Amino acid sequence: MTRPVYLVVLLLCLGLMCPLVTGIFMDKLASEKLCADDNCVYTISLARAEEDYNAPDCRFINIKKGQLIYVYSKLVKEKDSGEFWAGSVYGEQYEDHMGTVGYFPSSLVSEQHVYQEANKTVPTTVRNLQKP
Repeated sequence: MTRPVYLVVLLLCLGLMCPLVTGIFMDKLASEKLCADDNCVYTISLARAEEDYNAPDCRFINIKKGQLIYVYSKLVKEKDSGEFWAGSVYGEQYEDHMGTVGYFPSSLVSEQHVYQEANKTVPTTVRNLQKP
């Protein structure tokens, strides 16, 4: 190989070891959430969107008026924050929305059916445990 090719390969290898792209810090929405179980995997309720909502970032989901949403957790409201729930949406095209999970304002939906009470308080992030 020629010298320029070696240089390109070296730069690519260094780029893979030290990526230049870093994440964007986003403020936490809440420190705790209410769930039906310790892992927040069981459905709490079924809600229906009362109006459209366009997600402001990747943590949130877009919802359309009339769309059904399966609710998995409810963030515990903190000062100066809105009340958000986490869930997955399903529209007329079930396949197109399968697996879409995120937060949405609870004020934009009405609960249609409660499957089980959200009585477990769970931290929203894993806490660092100190080793003994």
